[in-house]
Amino acid sequence: MKKLLVVIIACLAGISARADEGMWLPSLIHERIADMQAKGFKLDAEDIYSINQASLKDAVMMFGRGCSAELLSGEGLILTNYHCGYAQIQKHSSVEHDYLKDGFWAMKREEELPNPGLSVSFLERMEDVTSIVLKGYTPDMTEEQRIELIRHNSTNLIDIATSAGKGLRATVEALYYGNQYFLFVYREFKDVRFVGAPPTSIGKFGGETDNWMWPRHTGDFSLFRIYADKDNNPAEYSEDNVPYQPKKYFKISTGGVKEGDFTFIYGFPGYTQEYIHSEGVRYISEISDPCKVALRTLRLDIMNKHMSKSQAVRIQYSTKKATVANAWKKWQGEAGGIKKMKTVQTNQDYEKKFIEWAKGTEYEGVVERIDSIYRELESHHFIVDIFSETAQTIEISRLARQVSGHSLESVKNISKSFFKDYYMPIDKECFVALMKEFGNMIPADLQPKFYKEQLQKYGNVESWADSLFANSVFADEAKMESLGENYHDILIHDPASVYYIEMQNWALPHLNKARALNRDLQLLYRTYMRGQMDFAPDRTVYYPDANLTLRVSYGHIKGYAPYDGAYYHPSSTLKGIIEKDNPEIFDYNIPQKLRDIYHNKDFGRWVDERGEVPVCFIATNHTTGGNSGSPVINAEGNLIGINFDRVWEGTMSDIDFDLDFCRNISLDIRYVLFTIEKIGGAAYLFDEMTFVE
Repeated sequence: MKKLLVVIIACLAGISARADEGMWLPSLIHERIADMQAKGFKLDAEDIYSINQASLKDAVMMFGRGCSAELLSGEGLILTNYHCGYAQIQKHSSVEHDYLKDGFWAMKREEELPNPGLSVSFLERMEDVTSIVLKGYTPDMTEEQRIELIRHNSTNLIDIATSAGKGLRATVEALYYGNQYFLFVYREFKDVRFVGAPPTSIGKFGGETDNWMWPRHTGDFSLFRIYADKDNNPAEYSEDNVPYQPKKYFKISTGGVKEGDFTFIYGFPGYTQEYIHSEGVRYISEISDPCKVALRTLRLDIMNKHMSKSQAVRIQYSTKKATVANAWKKWQGEAGGIKKMKTVQTNQDYEKKFIEWAKGTEYEGVVERIDSIYRELESHHFIVDIFSETAQTIEISRLARQVSGHSLESVKNISKSFFKDYYMPIDKECFVALMKEFGNMIPADLQPKFYKEQLQKYGNVESWADSLFANSVFADEAKMESLGENYHDILIHDPASVYYIEMQNWALPHLNKARALNRDLQLLYRTYMRGQMDFAPDRTVYYPDANLTLRVSYGHIKGYAPYDGAYYHPSSTLKGIIEKDNPEIFDYNIPQKLRDIYHNKDFGRWVDERGEVPVCFIATNHTTGGNSGSPVINAEGNLIGINFDRVWEGTMSDIDFDLDFCRNISLDIRYVLFTIEKIGGAAYLFDEMTFVE
């Protein structure tokens, strides 16, 4: 173990990572600070991460469980993406108060809206606890014994860490496939109130057409505020709570950005697979991504058809559609990028060299064993993928699964929440489309007996759907509300319950086999990761894969050439919004107020050197999902933007980062401020912010 830690530390200490690649642990940023400063950064490591004094980490938070956010003031005001706050905006919206269509701005504190279930978490500290987590481990232990030891030791660490104060939670996370373990201690605030957001026509301008694309013109931001008890501690929602007073918040730079400027992103990137075997890459890019894209295309087409006809349905399905569409578009770019980069071939070439080097070492045979497991795993993974994108997406079957085992009161409460955002014609049409495609994708000899029986019984999928949705209580709000004491028997024998159970029973053996094979893979990857660090012909630095823990990435504002003969400049402006404006297309129909502002050139102080209002910019920072909402920081440590996306050509960066094509997309902070003032009429918020040139 001691040798391993020396290897890891040595790798982290190198300064020649490929280009601007890397998602670095803040507690180890002192190993990267020289490279950051050489590239233009003006601060030091203690300014980024410190447990002894206020640092930039104290102004960054996890928003919910899958986004990032940052503090804008000493009164708990926080900024995140529009799409990160979208679920809350949608929940507060109705036909009478359509905040999606009209936007929302709280003009005083009393108007800020509570959000039950939403929390934000600040990292208090992180610590390498590898020796503690593995205390008691011996080489003769089975993998199951090792896992149990890690669970026991981790639980003790978490219990000790969370007993030290109010609102603390902690996790122990494996890095480098279990070669290293870190403790992350967070302070979690649960009273988070909605302050403001532009209308969807700004916050999601361009919709799914522009998603993952450049040039981009989306005003992707929303504002919330953290409330605490009178002692500034985390507390459940109460009218007596007061705005949180943070240790640190970001000063806002209004001086603008230009190509070549240093950029630094601080946030919680989700999950990457930078060290994955070629067979894993091949399955993702050639099988999994294309199949899932095809199935989601069917669902999105159906949603779009119905949402375009009804404002109520549009509100109901806005969050659902966004969730489905985001990965759908990303997977297309990812598969295309992997093909363009020839990542499978590159990894195969690397593995051949590794195999030769590994002969006679402890790593001999590990690559070949990984290859063999992937090939055995493929058919099982495929069935699990198809199951998750078909049977698991039918809404009434999900409701059936959700209420299983609950009390009658709980069943009715869950049902009430479900029907608020449910439109049966969409669900039924999705069932028909997905079950037809299910029959096309799954070979006849692998199809579930239940599926074949239903088709034989009803003659076709359409008739099966007619019967299922007509007879299921889960498709009828009145029937769910009228359930009585015998509800359990009714629900368990409901056709939607039967459908889900039968399809799950078919997929379960494949899921269990996939889990078992993946456990074997993880064990081999642990060894393979160590081997790569010893071998290391092309890399001098190994950063850990992202796992929704706080990371630093740095780079520069830079354009790119997506294909021959084309070059994309690194910034966009309000002029581009006006050029795309089309009242006939929902995603491009901007508010009339924005048209009037542009016509009158009523830009105020939010203009760049071209006399235009800046909107978005791109840079070379290595980001992924979870970085949505992350602050984009300049060389002086001031806020210049908010990260929200990547370019489509570079979405393979979760697997293979390339400087030529990988760019993160950020919203220029000046467009945020312009929108607050000119569209929202909420410039009073500026009084609590600190501006610098």
